Amino acid sequence: MEQCWRWYGPNDPVTLDHIKQAGATGIVTALHDIYDGSAWPLDAILERKRIIEAADLTWSVVESIPVHNSIKTGTPERERYAGGYRDTIRALAKAGISTICYNFMPVVDWTRTDLMYRLPTTGYALRFDALDFAAYDVFVLKRPNAEASYSPARLQEAEARLETLSAEDIDKIERNLIAGLPATERTYNRETMRDALADYAAIGPAELRANLAWFLKEIIPAADEVGARMCIHPDDPPFSLYGLPRVVSTAEDARFILGTVDSPSNGLTFCTGSYGVRADNDLIAMIEEFGPRIHFAHLRNVTREKDGSFYEAEHLEGSTDMAEVILALMKEESGRRKEGRSDWRIPMRPDHGHLLADDIGKIKINPGYSLIGRLKGLAELRGIMRAVERFELA
Repeated sequence: MEQCWRWYGPNDPVTLDHIKQAGATGIVTALHDIYDGSAWPLDAILERKRIIEAADLTWSVVESIPVHNSIKTGTPERERYAGGYRDTIRALAKAGISTICYNFMPVVDWTRTDLMYRLPTTGYALRFDALDFAAYDVFVLKRPNAEASYSPARLQEAEARLETLSAEDIDKIERNLIAGLPATERTYNRETMRDALADYAAIGPAELRANLAWFLKEIIPAADEVGARMCIHPDDPPFSLYGLPRVVSTAEDARFILGTVDSPSNGLTFCTGSYGVRADNDLIAMIEEFGPRIHFAHLRNVTREKDGSFYEAEHLEGSTDMAEVILALMKEESGRRKEGRSDWRIPMRPDHGHLLADDIGKIKINPGYSLIGRLKGLAELRGIMRAVERFELA
């Protein structure tokens, strides 16, 4: 597998030199300053590519081109934004960049309640606490009709949890949930968050799925024309938040997406952390079923808890057997190579590393994207890949 690394551009505290030191060869990045749905200018793409190649690295994957809210809500202006999206795909292809990761999560992107969850190792992880989230949603944000999203037992638990939270605790949870995490499109306060949620008042899973299908039919033909590989990232976490529908969470969702436009250009980002939060997702079976259309992999692990909470685990620990996942993905690569596919190698990146060692306490850190934790994760994943290469696929 191609060993890649997410980089947030020239202002990222993790430099391209650091990435080379970690042993990665491919860069996963985007023009993070363009989040209004407008097309990315070719000259800006080429300049970013120049910076990366000057460091003797390759821009392997774009993550992400934001999908404008009008496309998710199905308003008339979506036509214009879909056109801009097609223009960006074409511009990237002119620059020689063909693998594009994106997501279709409404209002909020990836979500955690705790960015500094203390581990027994004394490092820190990202965590989603289901009770903290429910307490915030119902009793702090006071989302209209929020109670309908939870069982009576969960509401009782959430109210009890609220009583244990200090004002400082609530403020921290709120910042984590709505103030914006790395690469998220928008930030909110309570009022603007409620306004954003109101845009989806009439949109349930069927409507959001229909809007996703419309979008795929708009962009995949353009990707076909230029040889681009679109790969949708699953919801994170893969279940409803704030009463919003999420439609990229399960194997059934993946079947719908791939079947809507049956083209090699319409593929998946296989995120083992996002899909792995749900115990009903059989990751190995999903790789075996969808393997030819997996264009990119995020390799991270989570530990699931009984109440719906989870935290980011060590890359080789947690609720997913990462060695089996890597074996399955590398078997898919081997099959592609035998078929003569030019895109036989799957780019991967270690995701959401722990905060470790002297990264702890640094003034500027992107949560989940510090250097040492991901370096450790990549080294561990690389070891599994090397063993599979030598003993299973030789």
